[in-house]
Amino acid sequence: MAFTDRHGGVSSGPYGTRNLGGSVGDDPAAVAENRALTARGFGLDPGGVVFMRQVHGRDVSYVTGPFGADPPSLDGVFTDRPGLGLAVLAADCAPVLVADPVLGMVGGAHSGRVGTAAGVVSALVEAMRAHGAGDLVAMVGPLACGSCYEVSGELREEVCAVVPEAWSSTPTGAPALDLRAGISAQLARAGVDDVRHDDRCTIETADLFSHRRERLTGRFAGYVWLTG
Repeated sequence: MAFTDRHGGVSSGPYGTRNLGGSVGDDPAAVAENRALTARGFGLDPGGVVFMRQVHGRDVSYVTGPFGADPPSLDGVFTDRPGLGLAVLAADCAPVLVADPVLGMVGGAHSGRVGTAAGVVSALVEAMRAHGAGDLVAMVGPLACGSCYEVSGELREEVCAVVPEAWSSTPTGAPALDLRAGISAQLARAGVDDVRHDDRCTIETADLFSHRRERLTGRFAGYVWLTG
C-alpha cells in the first residue's frame, strides 16, 4: 500500500508535477508518463494498473486486469491477481485501501462525501468477503480533515443522518464533516478491526493536491497490489 504526492512527475502549471488524474484538463501524454513513472517506481508493470472512472457512487467490481482507455463507472475494485496494481485517485476525498494478507486479496475505494454517505467502503468489504476474504486490514489515506472540510448545515445533517460519526465543526464553529471518523466507523461496523491511517489533511498539506484549496488541480493516488 502506498500514496503518491504531487512531486516527481512531468506535468506543469496547476497539475505540477505528478498528476495522475486523466479527467482534470492536464495533457494526456503527461498523465500517461506520470502513471508509468509511478508504476515503475512501485515495481509494477505500467500496463498492469487498474484505474476507475470514479463517480462518487458505491459500485465495486472484482478485476483481473486494467480496463483500458474507457473504464467503467466504479468507486471500488478488488483483485486476487499478484502484480496487478489498483489505483484510487483523490484530491480531498479519501482513498481507502484494504487487504487480506493471508488469503491474498486487495481492494481500493474512493470515498468522498457522497460515497461515504452511500457506503462505498462497506460495499467493498462486503464484496471482498463474498469472494472469500477473511480478516482485513484497511488504510485510510490523506483527505480533507474534519476541521477543514466545511459544508452547509444541510449537507452535514444529510450525511450524518446515515454516518453520524462524521459530524464535525471547524475551529470557528461552522458545520463540517469528518470523513475519516465516518469511514473508520463504517469499517468497524463491517468487522475490520485493523484500521490504519495516513493522517495528513489534503487542504493543509501543500505536497498533496487539494481541489478545495486550489480548484484547478491534479490528483494523487493510493496504490495497492499483491506481490509475487
